[in-house]
Amino acid sequence: MVADTLDFKAVSVAGVTEYIQLLLEGDENLRNIWIIGEVSSARNHSSGCFFSLQEPDGSATLNAVVWRSQLPKLNVVPTVGEQVVVLGQLKLYPKRGSYQLTTWQVLPAGAGLQALRYRQLRNRLASEGLFDEDRKRPLPLFPRCIAVVTSHQAAAWGDIQETLTQRHPGLQVLLSPAIVQGEQAPKSIVKAIDRVAEDGRAEVLLLGRGGGAVEDLVCFDDERVVRAIATCPIPVVTGIGHERDESLADLVADVCAHTPTAAAEQIVPALHDLRNYQIQLLQRLAQVTGGQLYQHKTGLEQLARRLQRLQPERQLNQACQEQNWRRQRLLKVVAQHLQAAQHRHQLLSEKLATLDPEAVLRRGYALVRESSGNLVTTTDDVAPGDAISIQLAQGRIAAEVINLEN
Repeated sequence: MVADTLDFKAVSVAGVTEYIQLLLEGDENLRNIWIIGEVSSARNHSSGCFFSLQEPDGSATLNAVVWRSQLPKLNVVPTVGEQVVVLGQLKLYPKRGSYQLTTWQVLPAGAGLQALRYRQLRNRLASEGLFDEDRKRPLPLFPRCIAVVTSHQAAAWGDIQETLTQRHPGLQVLLSPAIVQGEQAPKSIVKAIDRVAEDGRAEVLLLGRGGGAVEDLVCFDDERVVRAIATCPIPVVTGIGHERDESLADLVADVCAHTPTAAAEQIVPALHDLRNYQIQLLQRLAQVTGGQLYQHKTGLEQLARRLQRLQPERQLNQACQEQNWRRQRLLKVVAQHLQAAQHRHQLLSEKLATLDPEAVLRRGYALVRESSGNLVTTTDDVAPGDAISIQLAQGRIAAEVINLEN
């Protein structure tokens, strides 16, 4: 009867182990899982690093391994007593019937994780050139309107107002309020910066906050805040009061000051400093002007001495005398040429008068022409009976040849 009651099907150890392995390694939630815990043990081996994670109270333990090929890729090496966050996949080791976490990455937990994320973000933004010095803009020398992004309830806002009033009375200050602490701070700061850009009146922006705990200031390491500062159309000055390393907002800002008061002092010069600077400029102007006047006076004295040596009046008198002499000489030569021309003209006129045929006619001579009009100069030019004309000084006579005498 006992044998009849034991009617069941037995499963081998390998079969159970394989089934559990399929369940464990086939679960999507366990293939790529982040686990946080404290390193309770760590042992280096030729094949890799074997370590254990446990709860802080020791209520649970998980074995893990980082194979040798993956060790150089870890951000941190498992160290006993350290809190870490581990990325890996749960796998079953059939020979021992135990499971362990095959680890791909180990990160520090808590403050260490925040520091790692800070370094990674800082390196990525730096590779984009957001922290380069050549992209930083100079501040306006004498801004007429500035914008302040901070909490209107914070003491930093009062410090900024007091500093600006003392250093530069009459300066227009615009407050764009923002939350500067907590989870909502990054989004609020970005909106406040955008409001200033849309308003368009401010020439420079001051992002300020007083001192506080490190965890209260993480909003200034937020990537959204960094990019809002980088794309702001006007120069940005940060005045975030803390003693730790510079925030990412400080690195991307055009000018960085470690307190809101120092930031306000960076933006506007003090009036008494301007007066002192003006006095220095006036003194320097007087020195430069005096030096130039002395140089010009010396130059004029040198020119005066040179004029005395050259005696320009004497040279001018000599030139005038020479000009008068040349003028007289020219008039004399012209008169001589005119007299010679007049004498030549008289001679030519007399000669022309002697050659004038009318003058010959007036002396009693006559011109004889044949019927064709040609002059008769010899008896051979005409014959008896030819008609001829005789031109006298006054009038003309028609005649006929009667006789010819050689």
